Amino acid sequence: MDDLFALDNRPVALVVDDDRGARLIACNLLEESGFIVEEAADGIEALSAFERSKPGIVLLDVVMPELDGFAVCEEIRNRSEEGMYIPVVMMTGLHDIDSINRAYDAGATDFITKPINWTIFQHRLRYIWRSTLVSDDLRKSEMKNRALIDALPDLLLRITSDGRILELREPGGFDQIFSGPGLLYKKINEVFSEEVSRPIMKNLDSALTFGGMQFLEHNLQVDEESRYYEWRIVGSGKDEVLAIVRDITERKRTEERVFHLAYYDSLTGLLNRNSFKEHLVQALAQAQRHDRYVATLFLDLDRFKRINDTFGYKVGDLLLQGVAERIGESVRKSDKPARHVDSVSRLGGDEFTILLAEISHVQDLAKVAKRILETVSRPFIIAGHEIFMTGSIGITVYPMDGEDPDTLLKNADAAMYSAKEQGRNNYQFYSETMNASSFKRLSLENALRKALDRQEFLLHYQPLVDINSGKIVGMEALLRWNHPELGTVSPGDFIPLAEETSLIVPIGEWVLNTACIYNKTLQEMGLPPRSMAVNISSLQFRSQTLVETITRALKVSGLDACWLEIELTESAIMKNMEKSSGILRELKQMGVRVAIDDFGTGYSSLAYLKRFPLDIIKIDRSFIRDIPGDWDNEAIATAIIAMAHSLNLEVIAEGVETEEQLSFLRDHGCGAAQGYLFSPALPGEEMKEYLKKEPELMAWAARFAKPMGVACYGSS
Repeated sequence: MDDLFALDNRPVALVVDDDRGARLIACNLLEESGFIVEEAADGIEALSAFERSKPGIVLLDVVMPELDGFAVCEEIRNRSEEGMYIPVVMMTGLHDIDSINRAYDAGATDFITKPINWTIFQHRLRYIWRSTLVSDDLRKSEMKNRALIDALPDLLLRITSDGRILELREPGGFDQIFSGPGLLYKKINEVFSEEVSRPIMKNLDSALTFGGMQFLEHNLQVDEESRYYEWRIVGSGKDEVLAIVRDITERKRTEERVFHLAYYDSLTGLLNRNSFKEHLVQALAQAQRHDRYVATLFLDLDRFKRINDTFGYKVGDLLLQGVAERIGESVRKSDKPARHVDSVSRLGGDEFTILLAEISHVQDLAKVAKRILETVSRPFIIAGHEIFMTGSIGITVYPMDGEDPDTLLKNADAAMYSAKEQGRNNYQFYSETMNASSFKRLSLENALRKALDRQEFLLHYQPLVDINSGKIVGMEALLRWNHPELGTVSPGDFIPLAEETSLIVPIGEWVLNTACIYNKTLQEMGLPPRSMAVNISSLQFRSQTLVETITRALKVSGLDACWLEIELTESAIMKNMEKSSGILRELKQMGVRVAIDDFGTGYSSLAYLKRFPLDIIKIDRSFIRDIPGDWDNEAIATAIIAMAHSLNLEVIAEGVETEEQLSFLRDHGCGAAQGYLFSPALPGEEMKEYLKKEPELMAWAARFAKPMGVACYGSS
C-alpha cells in the first residue's frame, strides 16, 4: 500500500470507462496504490456514483455512449463546490489538439492518451494526488485566512509607493469616509488632509525603505464627532504596502476614562491627590526657577460626618459636589492671587486643597481663604433640606513652610487642625509650633485606639444627692483614661477625639457594661439600690444596636432596668425626632430612665420636651456657676425648674459647689444635685466608702429647713 494513505483514511477513486478491460486494469492499479475504488460504465452511471461515493479523484474516459467524458467533467465541476476542486484525469484515444483543449476547457486536471502505459500511469497518479493534497491544504489555509480577515473590524488597503490606493477591503459598519469605490485609484493626499496624509506617506516610505511594521494614529472629524484611527503599514512588494486601518475611538475613550479616574476625583470632577501632587511639583519647579512663592490651602469641612449620619451618604455626596463647585467659583474671582490658580483638588472625604502659584504678597492669601470660607458657609439646599456648613483652612507657603509637596501638605494639614482648635470656620497660616500639636493629636489618636484592648480605661462615680433629705439617690459614671506613659488624660482631650474617630461607640459600650456590673455589685453587697447614670454619645444613640446593647448589658450584669439611667444631649435626640422618639419609647418600655444632659445649652424648647418620653432634666453647670448673684442665670435656672415641674419631670443641677447655690436650688424646687459640694467623681472602691457616709450627709441636710411644697427628688 502506498505511504500516501493512512489505513483509516483511504480516499475513494471513481473509474469511469465503457471498456471493461481498461476499467479492470485501472481499478487493480488504484487498489494497489491504496485507493478504495468505485466503478461506472457510462456517463450517467458516473454522475450517480459521484454523488454516492464522494470520490477524491476521478479517472474519466472521453468517448462513452449517451453522455461523453467532456459533459460528465463539466457536470462534476458545476454540481458543487467540492466538485470544483477534485482532480479529474481524462483517458482517451483522441490525439488531436482540439480534443485536448476541449478536455481542459471542460475542467480536466490532466489528460492521458490511450493506449495507456500503466507503469507510468501509477507514478503520474501519485504526482496528481500529491498535488491535490497540497492544493487542498493551500485552499483550506486561504479559506481560514479569508475568514480571519473577514472577522477583523479593520480596513485593508493595498497602496503603491506613491500613495495610490489599488485595492480596498471594507468591513461592515466602517466610517463613511473610508467607504465606497470612489477611494480606489485615488492618492492618499486626495482622500485626506495634508495634516493626516503627510504622516501616512512618511510611514509608507519607512515601510518600503527599512521594512518592519510602521504605526501611526490620527483623528478625523466624522459627522461632527472626533474619531481616532490606528494605521499599521507593512511592505508587501517592491513598490507596494499593505495598510491595516482600525477604528480605535472606543479604545481612546476608554483610555480617557481610565486617565480621568487616575487623575480626577470621580465624585466632584476635581483633581485627585496624585494629580494635585504632580501639579504642585511642577509649580514648585517653576517657582524655584523664577524666585516666586507658591501657596497651598488645605480645607476641611467642619463636622461633615454629622451630615452623613443625619441625612445619609447620598445627601453628603451632593453636598461635597456643591462645596467643590463653590470653591471653584471663589478662586476664579478677579483678585490677583486667584488669577494664578493652578489646581483645586479633593484629596478624599471632606478634604480639599487649592494650589495658588505666582504669589507676590503672602498677605493676599488671606483674601482668598476668607472668600472661600464665606462661599462655603452660605446655606445649601439639598434634597429639600437647608444645610449649613463651615470649613477650616490651613495655609502653607513655599519656600518658608516647606520645599517639597509632602512637607507643604503635612504642614497645611497641621495648620488646618489649628484652625479647628481656634473654633472652626477660620483660616490659619502654618507655624512651627503646629507640628508639635498635630503630632500630639496623632499620637493621642493611636494610643486611644489601643486603650480599650490594653484595659487603660476606668470609671469614676460622682454621687447624686437629694437636696432636701441628703440621701444619695444615685451616681453618674464618668470615664477616665490612665495612659501608662502620659498618665491621666483629660476627658476634654480624648472624648472629642473618640467621637471624631467613632471610637466612642465601642468605648461607650464598655462604659455601659462596666457601670451596670458595678451597680449590681453594690446591691449584692447589701447597699440600698440606687440609680446609675451613663452618658450615651450621639453616635451611640444613632446606631442601630443601642437598644440591643443596653439589653445585653442589663442581662449580663443582672441589673434591673429601673436602676439604669441614660443621659443624652439635646442635640443627639433632635437630629431625627421621629427615630429618637421610637428609641426612647423602647427604653421606657424596658424600664430604663432617660435624662436630658446639659439642658439649657441647646434647643431648650418646651414643645420638643413634650414629644419625648423623658424622666429627668439636668441643668448645665454653666447656669449654676454664678448663682446666686447673676440675674440672667438665676432666671434661666428658675425657668428650667418650672418647665420641668410643668411636665412632671425631675430636675438635677450639675456643678454645685457652694451652700449658697444649693440653697437657691432648694428654694426654687430643684430635687437633686451633684458637684464638688458633695464629692468629686471617685474611683469605684472610694465610692463604696463614700456611700457609708450617707447618714452624715442626711444630718448635714437636716440643718436646712425644707420649704413647704417643695418635692424631694424622685417624688414627682
